[in-house]
Amino acid sequence: MKKILGLDLGVGSIGWAYIKQAETKDENSEIVRTGVRVNPLTVDEQTNFEKGKSITTNADRTLKRSMRRNLQRFKLRREALIDILKEHHFINDDTILAENGNRTTFQTYRLRAKAATEEISLEEFARVLLMINKKRGYKSSRKSKSAEEDGTIIDGMEVAKKLYEENLTPGQYLFQLISSDKNTKIDFYRSDLQNELAPK
Repeated sequence: MKKILGLDLGVGSIGWAYIKQAETKDENSEIVRTGVRVNPLTVDEQTNFEKGKSITTNADRTLKRSMRRNLQRFKLRREALIDILKEHHFINDDTILAENGNRTTFQTYRLRAKAATEEISLEEFARVLLMINKKRGYKSSRKSKSAEEDGTIIDGMEVAKKLYEENLTPGQYLFQLISSDKNTKIDFYRSDLQNELAPK
């Protein structure tokens, strides 16, 4: 007897049948077993499937779980830093840590750039620390944005080179970009962020 497994692959289901096919006149063909496995897909998953995209449901869940984990870690870092700042009387429970009032957009960026050359208050310094605390920097040699998003690639080495050659801190560099209306996301080396806080 010849054994055959037949599959019917659809967008949302897989049908199958296991049969035995007779090879001689003395044998009888028979269907041993059949079944179907339904895979319900969301609209986005079905669209990706039809376009041949390889991302799976598990990969998408992993990505979202990673995003939740990073958000949780950011909140824990922020809460820990706020507790330390309160303990050392940099701020208190009534201190406003966000941009507040008219014409205060990017005020913290201005304070961060100013702090590299001038003295700022403890409360202002606390706001600068909280800004830096959002991103800890990357130890890798390169952190780039996807070229598919906006056609640009940001090379961490080029950013570090610019900081060194122009004697800029990350805060001063970011303020330059904002002042020239360049809305660009920059990722710095961790060492550059550490140097920004080092005594001159």
